[in-house]
Amino acid sequence: MPDRIPNFSPEEYATRLAKTRAAMDAANVEWLIVTDPSNMAWLTGYDGWSFYVHQAVLVPPTGLPLWWGRAMDGLGALRTVYMPDDHVIGYDDTYVQNPAKHPHETLADLIRQRGGSGTRVGVELDNYYYSAAAHQTLLQHLPDTQFIDATGLVNWQRAVKSDAEITRMRKAARIVEAMHTRILEVAEPGLPKHHLVAEILSTATKGTGDAWGDYPAIVPLTPSGLDATAPHLTWDDKPMQTGEATFFEIAGVYRRYHCPQSRTLFLGSMPEHFKDAEKAVIEATHKALDQAKPGNTCEDVANAFNGTLNRLGFEKDSRTGYAIGLSYPPDWGERTMSFRRGDTTPLEPGMTFHFMPALWLADGGIEITEPILITDTGHECLSTLPREVFVK
Repeated sequence: MPDRIPNFSPEEYATRLAKTRAAMDAANVEWLIVTDPSNMAWLTGYDGWSFYVHQAVLVPPTGLPLWWGRAMDGLGALRTVYMPDDHVIGYDDTYVQNPAKHPHETLADLIRQRGGSGTRVGVELDNYYYSAAAHQTLLQHLPDTQFIDATGLVNWQRAVKSDAEITRMRKAARIVEAMHTRILEVAEPGLPKHHLVAEILSTATKGTGDAWGDYPAIVPLTPSGLDATAPHLTWDDKPMQTGEATFFEIAGVYRRYHCPQSRTLFLGSMPEHFKDAEKAVIEATHKALDQAKPGNTCEDVANAFNGTLNRLGFEKDSRTGYAIGLSYPPDWGERTMSFRRGDTTPLEPGMTFHFMPALWLADGGIEITEPILITDTGHECLSTLPREVFVK
C-alpha cells in the first residue's frame, strides 16, 4: 500500500498502548477486545463509518494491536491505522448480517491462533457496539477462556489529553464559534428550522482557516418553545417564532475531536423569568468554574454550581458536565467522569470537559455551556463566545 501518514506520531501511539497495557495489568486482563470506535481510533488511528458491523481492536500481551473487522473495511484500516499491513485481519462478507453465523466466530479463531485461548480476556460489556450475541458467541467458541468486564478501561486512559490532542480541540472550538455566529446572522422569525440547521451543518463542515469540519457524534439539537423544555430533541420544518427561546446544542469537530457548546437565542423581548434564569446560570457557572482546577474533584465543581443555583431559586437534578475528546456516534462524551455529586475523580491538567449547566423551564430551556481544559493553575475556556442568552 502507498505510504500513509498516521493521525499522531508513533511515539504517541506507543504511549497510549503502554498506558492501556498498564491498566490491563492492574485489572488482571491478559488480552483486550476493544469495540468502542473511539477507543479503536485512539489506540490505532482507525477511522471509518463501519461501526454498524462487528469490528474490534485486539490488544495482545505483547506486540502491536491487531485490527479485526469486515474484509472490505480492512481496506480502510490499511489507509488509517499505524500498524503494518499484516496486523489488519478481515472476515469474509458471508458473516455480515447473516443469522446462520456470527463474525465473532472468526474473532474467537483469531484469538485461539494467537495464543489467547484459556487466558483472561477483557471485553467492553457495557458498550454500544458489543452485542449480547457477540458475547455469547465468544463464550461458545472459547469455552476455556475467562472473560472480564473491561468497560471503560481504555476510556479512562484517554482522560488526560496530549498537546497534539489539545491542538485539535482548540481548532474544533473555532468551528463551534463560527457555527453559533452563523446562527445569529440568519435566525429570524419565519425561518423554517430545517433551513437554519442546513446553515449550521454547512458552517460546521466548511470549518475555519486550516481546520476543516468533521461530522459530529450527535446531530444538532435545536428545539424551540415548548420543545425546548426537554433535552435531546432535534429539528423539524416549523418556522421560528417571536417570543420563543431556542437552544442550540452543537459541536465543532476537527479530525474526530469534539468541542461541544450550547447557546440560547430568544427572538423578541425576553420575559423576566428567563432573565432571572439566565442570571442564575451565569452566576452559578462562574462559581463552579472557579473550582475547575487541579487538586479539586468533579464533585467540587458540581457542588459549587448547584449550591449557587439553589440559593438563587433554581434547581438542576442532572449532572453539570462530562469528559469530552475523540468521539464517534452516538455520543460525544467519553463516558468516564461527570460533574455531579459523588464523583470524586481528581481533576488533572490536560483533562477536557463540556461544562453543561442546562435548565429546562416550564415554557422553554436555557443552555449556556462551556468546553473547558484543566490547566496547571486552573482552567481555560476553549471558546471565546459571550456567556449569555442571545436576544434578537
